[in-house]
Amino acid sequence: MSGHSKWATTKHRKAAVDAKRSKLFSKLSRVITVAAKVGGDPNPENNASLAAAIEKARGYSLPKDKIKTAIDKAFSSAAGGNFEEVIYEGYGSGGIAIYVEALTDNRNRTAADVRSAFTKGGGSLGATGSVAFQFERRGEIIIEKAGAPDEEELLMAVMEAGGDDLEDNDEEFIVVTAANDLMSVKKALEAAGVAVQGAELSMRAHTPVAVTLETVKKVMRLIDNLEDSDDVQDVYHNMEMTEELAAALDD
Repeated sequence: MSGHSKWATTKHRKAAVDAKRSKLFSKLSRVITVAAKVGGDPNPENNASLAAAIEKARGYSLPKDKIKTAIDKAFSSAAGGNFEEVIYEGYGSGGIAIYVEALTDNRNRTAADVRSAFTKGGGSLGATGSVAFQFERRGEIIIEKAGAPDEEELLMAVMEAGGDDLEDNDEEFIVVTAANDLMSVKKALEAAGVAVQGAELSMRAHTPVAVTLETVKKVMRLIDNLEDSDDVQDVYHNMEMTEELAAALDD
């Protein structure tokens, strides 16, 4: 299990995610609103960014009415502030690369929050481009093993659908795609009778780094600090999360 996807690294924290569901839903809704507004079209069939944002939200169980409200907000005269995407890069314990995506209407506030999170988590904020080269934008499609075809059959379906790889991640399979192929691969898999749990764009590390449990715990605390910010949408790292490490975090 390579385990460096966002799905894999958040899996052991499902209870924490449930406890922060309101904040999570707010963040997902913001992404949808921005994607709809920037794409200039409320129809996901004509707005690839919006389609990806909706798929991600569905993967985290954002209700349909909240998705609709978020889309409507993009074209409402009372849509509120103009949000922009801001990227922050830095390092955690053991020199682990940290890549942060935020949506903000106040750069100063967000920068202060991110800087504080890195400091409290024993990390350091780096310059633009300091870690980005270690990651690549990819699509990830999650398929629950229960009810899924066997791995060999599923791999054939993935290849025929235009996917790049299939990873075994404990109770789930992760289909890896090119960023621009995420939605087309998902639709092709569903057309082939494969039930998809969720899909999203992710930043995947080119070369995951082997780490100790102590380092994982420190870096995950830093990531928790970052995700406490309302403006931070996603946090990625280059740790290699093995089954043993994931199990140890659950204990």
